[in-house]
Amino acid sequence: MTAPAPLSVPLPVPGAPWIAARCAQVAVVAVVAVDLARAVSVGPRPRHALPVGAWFTPVLVWGTMLSAAVFLVWFARCRRNAHLLSHGTVKGFSPAWGVLAWLIPVVNLWVPRVLVQDVLRASTPGDGAAARSDALVNVWWGVWVAHVLFAPTSTWYGVGGSLPAEVAAEVLYGAAAVLAVAVIQRVTARQAAGIAAGAVAPAGAVAPAPAGPPRTP
Repeated sequence: MTAPAPLSVPLPVPGAPWIAARCAQVAVVAVVAVDLARAVSVGPRPRHALPVGAWFTPVLVWGTMLSAAVFLVWFARCRRNAHLLSHGTVKGFSPAWGVLAWLIPVVNLWVPRVLVQDVLRASTPGDGAAARSDALVNVWWGVWVAHVLFAPTSTWYGVGGSLPAEVAAEVLYGAAAVLAVAVIQRVTARQAAGIAAGAVAPAGAVAPAPAGPPRTP
């Protein structure tokens, strides 16, 4: 007789994280709006010179933390989906590292870009538009890093008080936010397309039992 087949494991279809994506997009836009309002209220001078704008600081700090949390929830779901869509080829970074890489200084200037590119590529295996998607991620990340490196010269940190520096920092921040919204949309849409095309086994499907030599009594 033959050996009994091992128990099969269901392979559920993950849904594209549209709700998390929309929440992340709204959060990013809201934080940028508050930051721009703060910049207009405070102007190109040290913050202590205009106490009227002091209330923007706690709102912006809490809004930034909330926005980061929502974004990371969206990204964690996308990494899980990408792992399934690529049949487990997304490797090298644990789920915990996929979150910590965004929070560790210096590391967060480079590694997150690699993570996002891996997720985008894995979400659309064999897609000829991968190069264009990489360009979007690279431009977004380049603008964001430029803002991070340039921001200390603006009045946001109370250094200097140069109007050109303040304007440049705000322009870079706004541009990075717009590009982040586009990246979130691109990744989520690609995952939705991959799932709709049947790149992942449908819910209730079972993994095939490995073949083995017949056993004789």
